[in-house]
Amino acid sequence: QVQLVESGGGLVQAGGSLRLSCTASGRTVDSLSMAWSRQAPGKEREYVGSISRGSAVYYADSVKDRFSISRDNAENTAFLQMNSLKPEDTAVYYCASTSSYWPKRAAESYEDWGQGTQVTVSS
Repeated sequence: QVQLVESGGGLVQAGGSLRLSCTASGRTVDSLSMAWSRQAPGKEREYVGSISRGSAVYYADSVKDRFSISRDNAENTAFLQMNSLKPEDTAVYYCASTSSYWPKRAAESYEDWGQGTQVTVSS
Protein backbone atom coordinates (compact mmCIF):
# COMPACT_ATOMS: atom_id res chain seq x y z
CA GLN A 1 0.00 0.00 0.00
CA VAL A 2 1.13 3.52 -0.77
CA GLN A 3 0.81 6.28 1.79
CA LEU A 4 0.33 9.77 0.38
CA VAL A 5 0.62 13.01 2.32
CA GLU A 6 -0.39 16.32 0.77
CA SER A 7 0.87 19.69 1.94
CA GLY A 8 1.10 23.26 0.75
CA GLY A 9 -2.50 24.34 0.90
CA GLY A 10 -3.57 27.65 2.35
CA LEU A 11 -5.28 30.96 1.76
CA VAL A 12 -4.30 33.01 -1.26
CA GLN A 13 -5.76 35.98 -3.08
CA ALA A 14 -7.19 35.63 -6.56
CA GLY A 15 -4.42 35.77 -9.13
CA GLY A 16 -1.92 34.27 -6.73
CA SER A 17 -0.06 30.98 -6.77
CA LEU A 18 0.36 27.93 -4.58
CA ARG A 19 2.36 24.75 -4.94
CA LEU A 20 0.95 21.58 -3.46
CA SER A 21 3.14 18.62 -2.64
CA CYS A 22 2.24 14.95 -2.40
CA THR A 23 4.90 12.84 -0.74
CA ALA A 24 4.67 9.10 -1.17
CA SER A 25 5.94 6.26 0.96
CA GLY A 26 5.78 2.56 0.27
CA ARG A 27 6.50 2.96 -3.45
CA THR A 28 8.60 5.28 -5.55
CA VAL A 29 6.66 7.94 -7.44
CA ASP A 30 8.28 6.94 -10.72
CA SER A 31 6.61 3.53 -10.38
CA LEU A 32 3.20 5.17 -10.03
CA SER A 33 0.80 7.23 -12.03
CA MET A 34 -0.47 10.02 -9.85
CA ALA A 35 -3.42 12.34 -10.04
CA TRP A 36 -4.77 15.43 -8.37
CA SER A 37 -8.44 15.98 -7.78
CA ARG A 38 -10.44 18.48 -5.77
CA GLN A 39 -13.73 18.72 -3.98
CA ALA A 40 -15.51 21.95 -3.22
CA PRO A 41 -18.24 22.13 -0.56
CA GLY A 42 -21.47 20.65 -1.85
CA LYS A 43 -19.89 19.45 -5.08
CA GLU A 44 -18.62 16.15 -6.39
CA ARG A 45 -14.93 15.38 -6.51
CA GLU A 46 -13.44 16.78 -9.72
CA TYR A 47 -10.42 15.55 -11.67
CA VAL A 48 -7.69 18.18 -11.94
CA GLY A 49 -4.85 16.41 -13.68
CA SER A 50 -2.46 13.50 -13.66
CA ILE A 51 1.03 12.34 -14.50
CA SER A 52 1.75 8.92 -15.93
CA ARG A 53 4.57 6.63 -14.96
CA GLY A 54 6.20 7.79 -18.18
CA SER A 55 5.78 11.46 -17.13
CA ALA A 56 3.03 12.33 -19.59
CA VAL A 57 0.79 14.96 -18.03
CA TYR A 58 -2.91 15.57 -18.50
CA TYR A 59 -5.17 18.36 -17.27
CA ALA A 60 -8.82 19.16 -16.93
CA ASP A 61 -9.92 21.96 -19.23
CA SER A 62 -10.77 24.11 -16.21
CA VAL A 63 -7.13 24.28 -15.09
CA LYS A 64 -5.20 23.81 -18.30
CA ASP A 65 -2.70 26.66 -18.88
CA ARG A 66 -2.86 27.61 -15.18
CA PHE A 67 -1.85 24.44 -13.32
CA SER A 68 1.08 22.14 -13.91
CA ILE A 69 1.97 18.73 -12.49
CA SER A 70 5.48 17.46 -11.97
CA ARG A 71 7.37 15.07 -9.76
CA ASP A 72 10.76 14.85 -8.12
CA ASN A 73 11.96 11.28 -7.90
CA ALA A 74 14.70 12.15 -5.42
CA GLU A 75 12.12 13.61 -3.03
CA ASN A 76 9.56 10.92 -3.93
CA THR A 77 7.07 13.73 -4.30
CA ALA A 78 4.59 14.92 -6.89
CA PHE A 79 3.69 18.57 -7.20
CA LEU A 80 0.74 20.62 -8.35
CA GLN A 81 1.78 24.16 -9.25
CA MET A 82 -1.26 26.40 -9.34
CA ASN A 83 -1.03 29.84 -10.91
CA SER A 84 -3.59 32.54 -11.65
CA LEU A 85 -5.84 31.13 -8.97
CA LYS A 86 -9.53 31.94 -9.01
CA PRO A 87 -12.13 31.82 -6.22
CA GLU A 88 -13.70 28.84 -7.98
CA ASP A 89 -10.48 26.90 -7.39
CA THR A 90 -11.34 26.83 -3.69
CA ALA A 91 -11.56 23.19 -2.63
CA VAL A 92 -9.87 20.39 -0.76
CA TYR A 93 -7.19 19.03 -3.05
CA TYR A 94 -6.32 15.34 -2.99
CA CYS A 95 -3.55 13.35 -4.59
CA ALA A 96 -4.00 9.74 -5.57
CA SER A 97 -1.88 7.00 -7.03
CA THR A 98 -2.22 3.91 -9.15
CA SER A 99 0.21 1.30 -10.38
CA SER A 100 -1.35 1.54 -13.85
CA TYR A 101 0.97 2.99 -16.47
CA TRP A 102 -1.66 5.31 -17.90
CA PRO A 103 -3.70 7.39 -15.45
CA LYS A 104 -7.41 7.78 -15.95
CA ARG A 105 -9.77 10.50 -14.84
CA ALA A 106 -12.11 8.27 -12.87
CA ALA A 107 -11.47 8.37 -9.14
CA GLU A 108 -12.17 4.65 -8.79
CA SER A 109 -9.13 3.86 -10.94
CA TYR A 110 -6.79 4.99 -8.14
CA GLU A 111 -5.84 2.66 -5.31
CA ASP A 112 -4.50 5.06 -2.73
CA TRP A 113 -5.42 8.58 -1.66
CA GLY A 114 -4.01 11.27 0.56
CA GLN A 115 -5.95 13.02 3.27
CA GLY A 116 -6.34 16.26 1.31
CA THR A 117 -5.20 19.83 1.78
CA GLN A 118 -7.43 22.89 1.81
CA VAL A 119 -6.95 25.61 -0.78
CA THR A 120 -8.94 28.81 -0.34
CA VAL A 121 -8.81 31.58 -2.92
CA SER A 122 -10.24 34.91 -1.82
CA SER A 123 -11.66 37.42 -4.27
